[in-house]
Amino acid sequence: MTNALTTAAAGFGTGLSLIVAIGAQNAFVLRQGIRRDAVLAVVGICALSDALLIALGVGGVGAVVVAWPRALTAVALVGGAFLLVYGALAARRVFRPAALRAEGAPEGSRRRAVLTCLALTWLNPHVYLDTVFLLGSIAADRGSLRWTFGLGAALASLCWFAALGFGSRLLGRFLARPSAWRVLDALVAATMLTMGATLIAGV
Repeated sequence: MTNALTTAAAGFGTGLSLIVAIGAQNAFVLRQGIRRDAVLAVVGICALSDALLIALGVGGVGAVVVAWPRALTAVALVGGAFLLVYGALAARRVFRPAALRAEGAPEGSRRRAVLTCLALTWLNPHVYLDTVFLLGSIAADRGSLRWTFGLGAALASLCWFAALGFGSRLLGRFLARPSAWRVLDALVAATMLTMGATLIAGV
């Protein structure tokens, strides 16, 4: 039970580190929340899409590792290198903080909001790299607990998008300050650099 909880917590932390970043999807969810426009639909699409992509990553990468154990070494090296680069970029953003802006979005219909959300989620190449490959590779290193890790990552996605959409009135003011993103990016950098080094050291 302790190992499962620890693995789920690791998945939650890793998933949150990848999701919490300034980007079009987060800005869109924030805008919708502030305007209180199709918030439930938008949050649901983001969270369910991430859960599906994470499942594909955990299942796909895990299946390759089971069929070809040497793949774990290759995945760990590539995944670890990516984490180190990702962490370095986050660390650089600490010294160049930006803000997540929610203004400037025109009013639209629920259908338009849903279609826009789907496009921002599924047409973004980074989401496949983060969820399918990166989270899948890290989860594969957990062996039989890889699905527990994936569940933790999916829960992180749900919590983040729900907080961003439904708590946007408070988060909007918080995330509009560059200092807030400096703290978030520092946490992301620490998490990514630590996990990247751990993956490579374990090869």
